[in-house]
Amino acid sequence: MLAFIAKSMAKPVRLVKPVSSVKLPGRYLTHQEGLPHLPVPPLQQTLERYMLALKPLVSQEEWNHTKQLVEDFRESGVGERLQKGLERRGKKMENWLSDWWLQTAYLEYRLPVVVHSSPGVVLPKQDFADRQGQLRFAAKLIEGVLDFKTMIDNEALPVEYLGGKPLCMNQYYQILSSCRVPGAKRDSVVNYSQVKKPPTHITVVHNFQFFELDVYNSDGTPLTVDQIFTQLEKIWGTSLQTNKEPIGILTSNHRNSWAKAYNNLIKDKTNKESVRTIQKSIFTVCLDAPMPRVSDELYKSRVAAQMLHGAGSRWNSGNRWFDKTLQFIVAEDGSCGLVYEHAPSEGPPIVALLDHIVEYTKKPELIRSPMTLLPMPKKLRFNITPEIKNDIEKAKQNLNIMVHDLDIKVFVFDGFGKDFPKKEQLSPDAFIQVALQLAYYRMYGQACATYESASLRMFRLGRTDTIRSTSVDSLHFVQSMDDPGKQNQEKIDLFRKAVYAHRLYTDMAISGKAIDRHLLGMKLLAIEDLVSMPEIFMDTSYAVAMHFNLSTSQVPAKTDCVMCFGPVVPDGYGVCYNPMESHINFSVSAFNSCAETNAARLAHYLERALCDVQQLIQHSPKSKL
Repeated sequence: MLAFIAKSMAKPVRLVKPVSSVKLPGRYLTHQEGLPHLPVPPLQQTLERYMLALKPLVSQEEWNHTKQLVEDFRESGVGERLQKGLERRGKKMENWLSDWWLQTAYLEYRLPVVVHSSPGVVLPKQDFADRQGQLRFAAKLIEGVLDFKTMIDNEALPVEYLGGKPLCMNQYYQILSSCRVPGAKRDSVVNYSQVKKPPTHITVVHNFQFFELDVYNSDGTPLTVDQIFTQLEKIWGTSLQTNKEPIGILTSNHRNSWAKAYNNLIKDKTNKESVRTIQKSIFTVCLDAPMPRVSDELYKSRVAAQMLHGAGSRWNSGNRWFDKTLQFIVAEDGSCGLVYEHAPSEGPPIVALLDHIVEYTKKPELIRSPMTLLPMPKKLRFNITPEIKNDIEKAKQNLNIMVHDLDIKVFVFDGFGKDFPKKEQLSPDAFIQVALQLAYYRMYGQACATYESASLRMFRLGRTDTIRSTSVDSLHFVQSMDDPGKQNQEKIDLFRKAVYAHRLYTDMAISGKAIDRHLLGMKLLAIEDLVSMPEIFMDTSYAVAMHFNLSTSQVPAKTDCVMCFGPVVPDGYGVCYNPMESHINFSVSAFNSCAETNAARLAHYLERALCDVQQLIQHSPKSKL
């Protein structure tokens, strides 16, 4: 999902032990080993497709200049040498890309994980509005996650398929009992799920204070909902009694600042133990204070902001440990969802877990457990020195600036859902992407580089590649749509052609033949081999192609929810959507600091584009391509 492309590094990277190196258990290991390796696409094919992708983005003059650079890259032998290096790497490694991607897209990325990297998910509002309801729901949610964990532990998770092909299940093994750890130049991810004695506790945070809650009995059985509820009540009561410094807000800072503060924080033995307890925990549950009431129209957007950043130091941002892979958020007013640290996993495994939990919370409670006396959950203590206090104050200031800068709009488009494109024998995803191109073009009078994440999970340890939604065909369509000189039939034919082109690019991307990661691989190899940077990577066209004004992702779910994330460039948008049967959930984000972008405005244009295309199709006879 994160459309971050590695900046040129001055020296070769030394890889820390990657999260993907955790060995999977028996049956899954067999399944994993049966998956194909990620291919290295042919050089000529990538270069031709790169030139084609640039067509709608740069002027003819720039395109001609780049064409010359691409020919030099190929004819000089530089391209061929890097290609052979990648192919050798592909033979040697389980996946030639995954370690590089983990490092460059996530662990070396120095902006805060909040807004810039970690996605949030807005779940349907629950119908409780008090503490009892909040804690009861949180207890059921915890039980639901533990139920999913049992499936992972027993290897009972059904293997997922895409187009009849089995998918890599590795990411499911990375999301529990894991945490990001800040480093001076590069972070790392720790995973405790496969150690000899895996953790049996979760972290619960309320009123900015962290608690270690054991969720298993001594015989290995999980606590019941009633038992968890009782423990949560104890946590609630205890957390109101003491003064609180929002220690968790430190995790929202720029990664270099946080790394410095982290080293300072863990000098103290008590602090170090408390931090380790959070890092080792299976997951975190944040029991949030209610937010100020807003209108129904603004409610979902406000919850999205709460999931992404906690709404600022006055509200719930201190109620987080943003480095934790999974943080479930349950607020007293019924709003709930999750924020996750992106390094170990893409959106789909997270959403599959959420679908399971939401279904689980709807189940009736069959047994009331005998109330055995459970020990008090352990409060995690932190010794706050003046220096740490100062770090917290700085982190608060920086976070509040980010909170004010994020412009987010969540809305439900109810004109149609995936039912309409399907009825027209069109891919719902491609339909939405082409409509998004139309919305952007109407706002800005030009096309822009657009990123849509494509799953590479057909391959062992596969992460993502880029579907480039802006194509020659999409540009032809958006230019024709408001042209009075064009007949409706011609517009429809151009729309169908654009949808078909997007579908073809998607198929190419998920089968490992897209251009972005291949180009990135050659660039990183040139850096590692300490050869001079090939000119095609120093070219203006390359910079334009990698500046994703639209960073988008389809994250479908059974639950009526939506994922949200921040833009990846200062003057861009983050767009995520979940197409349901008869409506589509959208989230659109932008930065207030950019005068040219506005989330509500793009949302408005997107709704209009979807309706206009639907009308165009409905009022014209069917055509064949």
